[in-house]
Amino acid sequence: MIPLTLREIAQVTGGRVHPDTPEAGSVTITGTVVTDSREAGPGSLYVARRGDSADGHDYVGAAAALGAAAALTNREVDALPCVVVDEDPELLSERPDRPPYDAVTRAFAALGREVVDRCDARGGLHTVAITGSSGKTSTKDVMAQVLGEIGPTLAPEASYNSEVGVPLTVCRLTEDTAYLVAEMGASGPGHIAHLTEVAPPLVAVVLNVGTAHLGEFGSREAIAQAKAELVQALPVGGLAVLNADDPAVAAMAEEAEAVAARTLLVGRSAHAQLRATDVRLDARGRPSFLLHAPGEGGAGVPVTLRLVGEHHVGNALAVAAVAHEWGMPWPAVADALGRAEPRSRGRMEVTERPDGVTVVNDAYNANPDSMGAALRALAAMRRDGGRTIAVVGGMLELGADSDAEHGGVGTLAAELGVDHLVTVGDLAGAAGTAYLAAGGGATTHVADRHEAQELLTGMLRRDDVVLLKSSRDSGLRFLGDALADPTAVGTAPQESA
Repeated sequence: MIPLTLREIAQVTGGRVHPDTPEAGSVTITGTVVTDSREAGPGSLYVARRGDSADGHDYVGAAAALGAAAALTNREVDALPCVVVDEDPELLSERPDRPPYDAVTRAFAALGREVVDRCDARGGLHTVAITGSSGKTSTKDVMAQVLGEIGPTLAPEASYNSEVGVPLTVCRLTEDTAYLVAEMGASGPGHIAHLTEVAPPLVAVVLNVGTAHLGEFGSREAIAQAKAELVQALPVGGLAVLNADDPAVAAMAEEAEAVAARTLLVGRSAHAQLRATDVRLDARGRPSFLLHAPGEGGAGVPVTLRLVGEHHVGNALAVAAVAHEWGMPWPAVADALGRAEPRSRGRMEVTERPDGVTVVNDAYNANPDSMGAALRALAAMRRDGGRTIAVVGGMLELGADSDAEHGGVGTLAAELGVDHLVTVGDLAGAAGTAYLAAGGGATTHVADRHEAQELLTGMLRRDDVVLLKSSRDSGLRFLGDALADPTAVGTAPQESA
């Protein structure tokens, strides 16, 4: 982090230093900013947030014991020098277009923005923000690797895309950071608008508008409006990179025009300005394609990805658009995309076991769009003599459409020729019913991941490809980790008959 004193932090956040002494005011944050006291270290600032089950103020002493220099709080705590931001109920109604975040969350956002502004003032910070119903984290990982070939780049850890994750990310900026990749998620109106005030983008990437969080938003149209907040935050002359293959995203070109920003449509559609053709998947489900750039003639630039799944073609096009915007020639973009590797756990994480079984762990999270992409990748990875087995858990936050969306998963699995569908938990049950109705092969329903592991121990055999896909609460990602190591599952797989 760019060093800041408590006095400076108090001025930025509208807080006050406790104790009110010159010594406390001059305490300088030179380490990381953390919201988990266990991650504190020498020179850290501990942000004491209140959660549903714990109050961060109770852990200020624990942060101090690990070397934290100070805390950001909304009440006076004596274990560390603090910047105290008092709660003001009137502030909750001052910005009806923003979520009613508490004082510490608002102060954390203001601190993050100050770090961004200071970094920008020291040499110009290029910020790209990514949103979408699915694919944000995978795209962020590739974006960071490609931009890293141009200059020092900072990207979020894991899926840090919330009102906590974005400030945590930007507080890791240093004086030499040239490129910031920000991932921005939303579970309601105003969330992305709030995040863009922390990290104002020069380039906005909108990947898709799906049905994730449909239960919270109420409609796909409302989800699109929330995602469009990212485009609305662009400066004059900024760039909106929009998915030409998703009509709800492509329509955001009007939002870009309204703020005098530019638009680049990317995708496989004929009207895409940056387009992919001749898309193919190899035997491991990794795509290759020809990249056709605006104003570039010829047969296109060949791109071969190391990531698994056809859905990564659109993600790669978005990355290519940003890299070229900031000076990378198209052939260099193609080469950099080909070097990018999967970075985040539980996202199309492929393990080829020594015994011939392939495990695809994509169970970090799930929504109907990502579920479909994973099933298509599974179908492409089928091996001669082996079976494709999909182990699917429930998808959360789908509201009244939950049964229909789970049924759609089962229908798609049958259409793709998945040989065996294992449904885990009550929510996923509708997928099995629809799978059989659509002519699917065999299906088994189990109560939880432990029963699933017991089932798969006796089922898997050489040349099988097994996919684990669910929302996080089902725990299938842990089953994926176990299956990746055959010694952790039990007996060795059977040989094919």
